[in-house]
Amino acid sequence: MDSGGRPPAPGSGGPQRPRSDEKHAPRRLERVRAAVAAWAAKAAAGTRALARRVEQIPPPPGPFRPGFWRSPIRGPWLTSVFGLVLLIGIPLLFVTGALSYAAYNPGLGALNDQTPDKGVLGFYLFDWPTHPYWLYRLTQGVHVTLGVVLVPVLLAKLWSVIPKLFEWPPGRSAAHALERLSLLALVGGVVFEFVTGILNIQLYYVFPGSFYTLHFYGAWVFIAAFVVHVCLKLGRMTRALRSRGLVAELRTDLAHTRPEPPDPDGLVPTAPAPPTMTRRGAVGMVGAGSLLLLVVTAGQSIGGWLRGTALLAPHNRDPGSGPNGFQINKTAAAVGINPAHVGPDWRLEIRGHGPAQVFTREQLLAMRQRTASLPIACVEGWSTPDQHWSGLRLADLAALAGLPDAASVLVESVQPPGPYSSVVLRGNQIHDPRSLLALHVNGADLSLDHGYPARIIVPANPGVNNTKWVHRLTFRT
Repeated sequence: MDSGGRPPAPGSGGPQRPRSDEKHAPRRLERVRAAVAAWAAKAAAGTRALARRVEQIPPPPGPFRPGFWRSPIRGPWLTSVFGLVLLIGIPLLFVTGALSYAAYNPGLGALNDQTPDKGVLGFYLFDWPTHPYWLYRLTQGVHVTLGVVLVPVLLAKLWSVIPKLFEWPPGRSAAHALERLSLLALVGGVVFEFVTGILNIQLYYVFPGSFYTLHFYGAWVFIAAFVVHVCLKLGRMTRALRSRGLVAELRTDLAHTRPEPPDPDGLVPTAPAPPTMTRRGAVGMVGAGSLLLLVVTAGQSIGGWLRGTALLAPHNRDPGSGPNGFQINKTAAAVGINPAHVGPDWRLEIRGHGPAQVFTREQLLAMRQRTASLPIACVEGWSTPDQHWSGLRLADLAALAGLPDAASVLVESVQPPGPYSSVVLRGNQIHDPRSLLALHVNGADLSLDHGYPARIIVPANPGVNNTKWVHRLTFRT
């Protein structure tokens, strides 16, 4: 008490009693910790009890029973051989697919971007170059051809691990259940990507939405599951490959083919049947299948005499002869173009700095013509040999529009509105001297199917972005 009989004020230096909540806080924290620990222990015990009850349930008949899978050549070594091929091929497939997406320059806006909600998945995008001029032809040719060639390897790998998909019980523990779910995501993702890709190469559009959107997001889901799977299984794959010599295994005949030792993954059958094929035969059959697919696919990208062997190439493999006798994707009729759209009344409108300028085809032909030898390469994997184009440089047209340093150009077609009826080209594409508004090809007027009266041709550009039936160019800073 002070001299007036009052208790000392806080902070005055006098003795103070601890507050009630501060005094009991440690005890409450201990009780909370004990309750959480008890709940966790009870949950774990319940999970173990549930797992034991599930394990006591007999497996359904058929593939869920261990004795159903009896192939004596199935085991970790053969699975790892196919897995090693996929470990090399799938990352290359993913990288070339990502480059194909970048080639569309999706950063230029909605007209070029089929995946506007990509968010961080577009972290790697960059300005697509025009050098070398065959860049897109190479990357997309490798992407499509490799995807087709890997199909037998993928099917063999799925065959080698199919007992895992029917493992019983479905989940022996939480960790085991998560592993099974990741396996389903991996298998579902790879099947989805390969099936949609092959349907697209054949121009068979049965998708519930845009192929580009579905394939793009599917690729990211699959590659995430693939990375997790590799991290979990890489050590086991390495040990399995080292367990048997490749050369010795390829020399083993049918009479000496034996099952592998039992493995923790359950790939080796518990009651193997007598062998009807050697591991050498399985590897050879898969390799022969991939080689056959290479022969009937690669020619559409390589060209030359191999083009005649490209039996799995898209439709219209024989577009006729003459200056316009090279492959197209969609005909004028298929996209709704008729002679009235491109007849005598057709005009090219050029916009930029100042009033719009309008030209007839005859006026365009009267200007200085430039030439370039460039192929057309499409997302389906096919490409043409170099064609000899002539027309007006995009850089000259940008200067004519009053924007010699234009950063982009909006290219609009007379075709009815739809995907890629209009695209945006980047500044480096405008200023490449080989980038043309083409009026002729191989010394003749463009045919209607090849874009008459005028079309875009740009080095290393996806074919669908080389807009046909152009009627307006809007240059921008």
